Amino acid sequence: MNKLPPFLLLLPASLLHAETQTDARLDEIVVTAPLPVSKSDAGSPVTVLSDDELRMKTGHSIGDTLKNELGISSQSFGPGVGTPVIRGQAGPRVRVLSNGIGANDVSSISPDHATSVEPLLAERIEVLRGPATLLYGSGAIGGVVNVIDNRIPGKAFDKALNAALEQRFDSTSDETSTTMKVEGSKDHVAYHLDGFYRHRNNMDIGGQAIDTGKIAVNDAELAAEIADNPRGYLNNTGAEAISGSAGLSWIDKFGFAGVSINNLNNNYGIAPDGTGEEIVRIAMRQNKYDFKSEIVKPFAFAKSLRARLGYTDYEHYEIANGEVGAHFSNESYEGRLELAHEDIGPLRGVVGFQAQSSDFLGLHMHGHEHAGGEPEIEAIVPRSNIQSYGVFAVESFDAGPVAYQLGTRVEQTDIRPDGMAGFSYTSVSASASAVWKLGQRNSFNLAVTRSSRAPQVQELLSDGFHHATRSWERGNAALKEETSYNLDLGYRFKTDWLRAELDLFHNWASDYIYQRRTGEFLDEEGTGDHCDTEHCVPVLQSSQQDAIFKGYEAKLIFPVLENHLGLLELTLFSDYTRGEFVNGGDVPRMPPLRYGLQLDYNKDKLSSYLRLTRADDQTHVGDFETSTAGYYLLNVGVNYQIKALQDAKLMVFAKGNNLLDQNIRNAASYLRNFAPEAGRGAEVGFRLSY
Repeated sequence: MNKLPPFLLLLPASLLHAETQTDARLDEIVVTAPLPVSKSDAGSPVTVLSDDELRMKTGHSIGDTLKNELGISSQSFGPGVGTPVIRGQAGPRVRVLSNGIGANDVSSISPDHATSVEPLLAERIEVLRGPATLLYGSGAIGGVVNVIDNRIPGKAFDKALNAALEQRFDSTSDETSTTMKVEGSKDHVAYHLDGFYRHRNNMDIGGQAIDTGKIAVNDAELAAEIADNPRGYLNNTGAEAISGSAGLSWIDKFGFAGVSINNLNNNYGIAPDGTGEEIVRIAMRQNKYDFKSEIVKPFAFAKSLRARLGYTDYEHYEIANGEVGAHFSNESYEGRLELAHEDIGPLRGVVGFQAQSSDFLGLHMHGHEHAGGEPEIEAIVPRSNIQSYGVFAVESFDAGPVAYQLGTRVEQTDIRPDGMAGFSYTSVSASASAVWKLGQRNSFNLAVTRSSRAPQVQELLSDGFHHATRSWERGNAALKEETSYNLDLGYRFKTDWLRAELDLFHNWASDYIYQRRTGEFLDEEGTGDHCDTEHCVPVLQSSQQDAIFKGYEAKLIFPVLENHLGLLELTLFSDYTRGEFVNGGDVPRMPPLRYGLQLDYNKDKLSSYLRLTRADDQTHVGDFETSTAGYYLLNVGVNYQIKALQDAKLMVFAKGNNLLDQNIRNAASYLRNFAPEAGRGAEVGFRLSY
């Protein structure tokens, strides 16, 4: 007979079942995975946000929404931009998907570019690491973030009309956002309509906007020129965005097939440098058309055949002092086929093919004009046609208490810039993972992955002044493929009185590609002759070195008390990533060590939390970078479910963020010395669903 710790004998017997709700979350099926798998059976860490938990964690961006998950932070560039950072990896190493297909914006090209995938519309967000990422690209060394909004319905609804209305207000920027969704089905036809509108003003912060002391370390001239350094708010950080989508599906016994269309317009500001010389805003527009289908048992040897096809027309303008300073565009097609075959003995698996074609261009418009009155236009990145083709396979089998998964992917990438010799890369990736269950309480997981990533076009060919990043970006045509060998080891423990999760990782990256500050400064014309008397910008150079990344994520959950007053749980958590180059020095923009605690209280239709996070100083910052101070982040939240008329349900919620009003500088942000994170604020809202 199992013995219980003495303090548990003092609690009601119902506490022994307190883990039921958590068990249900662990048994959620991960739809982004190659084969149906629950979170508890995954060979690598999986993060899933959905339902009320997602509503409470929804932020201004995908990065902001996920930044408090273990192993994940946000690469902010002011409040207008927030892309996910997973175990220190960002940009092209974290692939953001919309319903299983690439967002295909230009957010991975530069840190000032916002992603076109919006959390306000999400019904579910899944974050995968390890072998499963091979289905979506060989370059996703950090992981894959799949944002699911049911834009193309894959199943019939229970009635012809379902609707939801959500309204939010955030005091830190007087932000208001309205989200609406209508969907339903009748006979074989299912439909989906959604849209949102968001508006905000300048963001409140917990102290001075610009850290002149840190800026003076590498750019004393700029620090001396700063004249506008407000306290308590961040200039030029207002934004306005609007989006609408429509989807239609035919659903039958064979499966489903559907199409959708989406339009997004987003206009946001970049926090200024305080000199008053240039104010930059970014005006983004995207049209996206998608096709999605799944056929059940299309052939004798196939369980299902899934198809995705997307066309994306993306562009944005960087507007400096009211005039266009830069233009980026990306017109892309992406398609993928996944065939889940019938079991071959013990083998269960998926094979597939993926293709992508993009027409990319980045232009810079000089501030001066020719005699004819037309601005001079130069290419930051020359117009390039980029083609990639990949084949992949993932197979699973069980051997006693151990579940194994093997995966491989071969991808060919060709980059053809106008007027220049092309580039061609063949990336080969492979993975193996195992989950070993020791009874009902203990499980171990081990994953080994080799990932190979081709350089992106801007890493190879960029050469020009970039207004939004306030830098001269210089590529390197000699870059080679980046290869990463990743080792993940995890342990799960579950009893009536404790649940524990521990994940360790160690990544060896050969020819790791990164942007480094060279210490050189240039003006907008690309010369450094006048930088002693005039303000110039730093040069960011694409470089390669061998690097090592290592770290952990850990969580302990204690059910403290359950009685007629409700359930109270205590969670202790911590995560850490260390990135360093083999030949010495630090990989820049790594998140700091974080640790803290969270209290969750639930009773009937009421849920609440209190979360305190401590982030340490980040002193491992790399050449010509500056350290960031540690901070305490205290957040609270509460939501309550109300049954309205008939089938209507109403959820009201409130959150308090950064209640200690800390002036937080994000170590993963390029703009950390100019744009702190949001200060103390309250967010309130409701969601009415029918």
